[in-house]
Amino acid sequence: MLTFTICLLILVGGYFTYGRYIERIFGPDVKRLTPAITKADGVDYIPLPAWKIFMIQFLNIAGLGPIFGAIMGAKFGAASYLWIVLGSVLAGATHDYLAGMLSLRQGGESLPEIIGRYLGVTTKQVMRGFTVILMVLVGAVFVAGPAGLLAKLTPDSLDVTFWIIVVFIYYIVATLLPIDKIIGKIYPVFAVALLFMAVGILVMLYVNAPALPEVWEGVRNTHPNAAVLPIFPVMFISIACGAISGFHATQSPLMARCMTSEKYGRPVFYGAMITEGIVALIWAAAATYFYQENGTAESNASVIVDAITRNWLGTAGGILAILGVVAAPITSGDTAFRSARLIVADFMGMEQKSVRRRLYICIPMFIIAVGLLLYSLSDAEGFDKIWRYFAWGNQTLAVFTLWAVTVYLVKADKNYWVTFIPALFMTSVCSTYICIAPEGLGQSHFISYCVGLVCVLIAIIWFAGWKLKAGKMKDKNEG
Repeated sequence: MLTFTICLLILVGGYFTYGRYIERIFGPDVKRLTPAITKADGVDYIPLPAWKIFMIQFLNIAGLGPIFGAIMGAKFGAASYLWIVLGSVLAGATHDYLAGMLSLRQGGESLPEIIGRYLGVTTKQVMRGFTVILMVLVGAVFVAGPAGLLAKLTPDSLDVTFWIIVVFIYYIVATLLPIDKIIGKIYPVFAVALLFMAVGILVMLYVNAPALPEVWEGVRNTHPNAAVLPIFPVMFISIACGAISGFHATQSPLMARCMTSEKYGRPVFYGAMITEGIVALIWAAAATYFYQENGTAESNASVIVDAITRNWLGTAGGILAILGVVAAPITSGDTAFRSARLIVADFMGMEQKSVRRRLYICIPMFIIAVGLLLYSLSDAEGFDKIWRYFAWGNQTLAVFTLWAVTVYLVKADKNYWVTFIPALFMTSVCSTYICIAPEGLGQSHFISYCVGLVCVLIAIIWFAGWKLKAGKMKDKNEG
């Protein structure tokens, strides 16, 4: 377990070292009034304590990603550890912090507005639609898994359909009510359950001390379907929220509207992502042990979660751990709808103090989400297809966010390499994946890698041209 232990220490150390460096690059201003104070409306702009904001942010961004994604990613072998660690510290947490702080500086702006501010009006319009669609996909994806787990924990009369209805009723209530009424009260409790689960599994990993793969033994692809699913780019899409996720940047404005000082940015935005990376690393290791004992044939992540928690934490601990797994996706789903509501409201210039106006936006979104959910239940492969589209859309949104933040850093005359390199890498991942994936274009590996390389070269040329032009304009204005 040396690789696992080293990776765990790097994640923790990354918060105090690289995280502090990223914070210095941005330069938080503790004297600046935040939108929670200047725009307080009693619904979305409400000052909250920093510890509560961290708990809410962590639960918002966690969802199924660092658990189910890490379990699926563990099939690829030791490479999954490296991506979780390097992705979280260098890309994911940096992405989350800078996007969150830009929202904070711009009065709690939604992500499409931030992207449009730095990448242009056309990109903003595309991102508005793209982001709302992604949020609805999140709402649909994050219902089926929790409903299935709850059905296992309750009598047969309370089946999956019953729990789906219950979850959607909760979605409607949580999306419409002020953020401090439900989200501000129950999220910290659910976050504790999720953290308890992670700590419990971590302790049992060291108690059992399984012979986990070490990186110096090689990072070969151990996936049973390795010929069709290469590590690059499939693993980098499968482990989404556990390393970098565009979804996170859609959630950060929710907390930016509740933060009372810019000094809380690093613990909330950077810290929550590092915490999620730790959860993902723990589950990747636990899943690796499960595959060693039972083989890699099992593809249902909820079955693996249930088996690991019950075997390692006992019945009571297993139930509490499962509740943490259930709470994470449900709470990500409701804030996804809330985020979509605010994005549409910002676009339409519609005030959100009135419940009636909130309903105008929410009802169509819920209808679409129910339709997607029914499809996922009617088709045996429906959920897997929706999940893969969600995962790709999620990472693609991260690409646009990274490019927007890079443009901001250039304009602010700050070190832009911290996001420029992750932006190039994720551009290659997303463009290659959509070419190689069966649900994408289904092209050969050679063609897909060539397309990915071409996309990276185009991005470099575009950025170099824009930077040169921006530099000339700056010199002209200063002259």
